[in-house]
Amino acid sequence: MPAPSWDFLLCDSLEKVFTDTRPRPLDPAVGLSVFLGEGAGFQVAFDVPCDSDSELVISVDDASAPFTSLCAVECVPCQAVDQKTDEHYLRTASGRYPDLLRPLADGRVPTAEPGWHAVWVEVEVGSICDAGPRPVTVTARLDGDVVLEQTVLVNVLPRTLPPLGVEHTEWFHCDALADRYEVPVFSEAHWRLIDAFIACAARMDVTMILTPTWTPPLDTAVGSYRTPVQLIDVRVDDGVYSFEFSRLRRWMDVCRRHGVRSLEIPHLFTQWGARATPAVYATVDGQARRVFGWDVAADDPRYREFLEALMPQLLAVLSDEWGLDRVCFHVSDEPHGEEQRNSYRLARDVVAPLLRGLRMVDALSDLELHTQGLVQVPVAANDAIAAFLEAGVEPLWTYYCMAQQLEVANRFVALPSVRNRVLAPQMYKSGVRGFLHWGFNFYYSELSARLVDPFRDTTAGGAFPSGDAFIVYPGDDGRPLESIRYRVMRSAMADLRAMELLESLRGRRAVLDVIDLDGTLAFDRFSYDATAYLAMRERLNAAIMRA
Repeated sequence: MPAPSWDFLLCDSLEKVFTDTRPRPLDPAVGLSVFLGEGAGFQVAFDVPCDSDSELVISVDDASAPFTSLCAVECVPCQAVDQKTDEHYLRTASGRYPDLLRPLADGRVPTAEPGWHAVWVEVEVGSICDAGPRPVTVTARLDGDVVLEQTVLVNVLPRTLPPLGVEHTEWFHCDALADRYEVPVFSEAHWRLIDAFIACAARMDVTMILTPTWTPPLDTAVGSYRTPVQLIDVRVDDGVYSFEFSRLRRWMDVCRRHGVRSLEIPHLFTQWGARATPAVYATVDGQARRVFGWDVAADDPRYREFLEALMPQLLAVLSDEWGLDRVCFHVSDEPHGEEQRNSYRLARDVVAPLLRGLRMVDALSDLELHTQGLVQVPVAANDAIAAFLEAGVEPLWTYYCMAQQLEVANRFVALPSVRNRVLAPQMYKSGVRGFLHWGFNFYYSELSARLVDPFRDTTAGGAFPSGDAFIVYPGDDGRPLESIRYRVMRSAMADLRAMELLESLRGRRAVLDVIDLDGTLAFDRFSYDATAYLAMRERLNAAIMRA
């Protein structure tokens, strides 16, 4: 009996290739067009036979090579956790799911277990001189012999998309970088990590970075504290506060260098009810210690005194060196219920006089907090946003996290990629002005109790659906490793930019006629047809080029 042979096919960027299932092939009739600076992704899928020790090398033609990157798609542990699911999950059992993208050295694909695997091909052209139809020929060689040679036509359109017109923040956890890589906080090694990960976030069209003026009081058990990452140096001498902002200035330089538009100041009070103050560290009469935290109530006069000393100086630095119109502030994350509504109101009253006229943004699902005038810019969960839209709330942002599990967009590893990318037309049609996600690089268990290895545990210690806590992996060389979900989210933001461009050329109605053919698109109603979504983007691009 002859030995089983390898099998190859091409897939689009919205397919996830599992080892035990033949993937959906790319539909060449759809086409693949992108604008300058936008990534065009597709995959080479291959079925490894049993007992094969052949060496597989993937390459592209010499003309395309300068614009092309290749990554092996690696499967990661996806543990079933206590969550609700709907019929549109790819799978619900624990297993290994495709997610991690690891750059290939010389196109050599690591030896893989039997079954289907994939290499992600990403084409990105930045110069108008290189625009136009670009045939990208992919070649696969087994032990030097050509076994696949196939061409994908990537049409690079000769214009650039405008900057993203809405805000996009993915909470940036720089303490997780220090802890994961075991480097001192704000050492030169830590700053290199911060630089690399902020650059990666910016490439995904993150426009706003969570900036740890003090350690963000997020995902922390009552009475416990995360590794301090406080950019502002605080001193107290004979009861008088003084502040030094050199680390904040360096942080702003990093953000500015990578094109980050806005700074997000951490919450001024603890999560889920604003009961206490964030951890703030100071040198008090020559001794370093924590001066605020869980043991200090939100309305403690000492905290008000601290803020009254700090805020005028902090706002002056931000005004002079960044621009207060590009800064947002938070009171407390996700207050809900009558009791937390009252504690949120008390906390807000502490800071409102100090932040008058400035943008204050908070995630919540309680419309009454907004109607009572407590939250200026609400960030509504996408499974609770309908009430905010019906009430005509403006401006309005949206978010999703581990709780948004049923019939709405999200980016868990176990969800189809189209459910990640559909966020773009949903945001456009609804008119929301921002998107927030809590986990760009959270490498801890729930409530930051301990570090986890994200290559082995994608659930934050079993607390959240796989992938909720992070969208990039910590590479051994100090650089982030992207994921399928990262690439798809980057494409979603490019989709949104394309919609904004078409609106500027032909008006809003022209965009809706492309993205919402039957008028039914909503946050809880959308198509799971990946091919139809890609065809929609092609129609969008064509409409722009005709305008």
